[in-house]
Amino acid sequence: MDRRRLLGLVAAGILLAVPVSPVLGAEGAGGGHRLVLQVDTNDTLAMNLALNNATAAKEYYSSRHEPVAIEIVTYGPGLHMLRTDTSPIKARLAAFHQSMPEVRLSACNNTLQGMETAEGKKVALMPEATIVPSGVVRLMELQEQGWSYVRP
Repeated sequence: MDRRRLLGLVAAGILLAVPVSPVLGAEGAGGGHRLVLQVDTNDTLAMNLALNNATAAKEYYSSRHEPVAIEIVTYGPGLHMLRTDTSPIKARLAAFHQSMPEVRLSACNNTLQGMETAEGKKVALMPEATIVPSGVVRLMELQEQGWSYVRP
């Protein structure tokens, strides 16, 4: 075997031996975990489970001193979770946001517009909500960026 080929094999072996994490940091590079939770149903149990999952993940990684970014994406009937007038978990959501303000609560604008058209009125969202153009597209984009996806 010639020397150049041997050096190439050694270099490849070294590259394969270096651990590479598939998870980028909460804010990009720099280490950490990223979790996106989907809420697409107007079901109190599913909404509470999403908050429970977010809490459990945050507490677990905090206990290990590892950063974690968490986003809950609501769309379709799940948007009721963030509505001021119809949220079945309004009080819990306010307390949740108070204790974990870094968790992003995303509301699908497509769903919001559809609800406003169907109901013939402006639909108010809780102040904790961040409007995204499309809930489904937001989920896709986060997964394409390496976020872990969970549907409670």
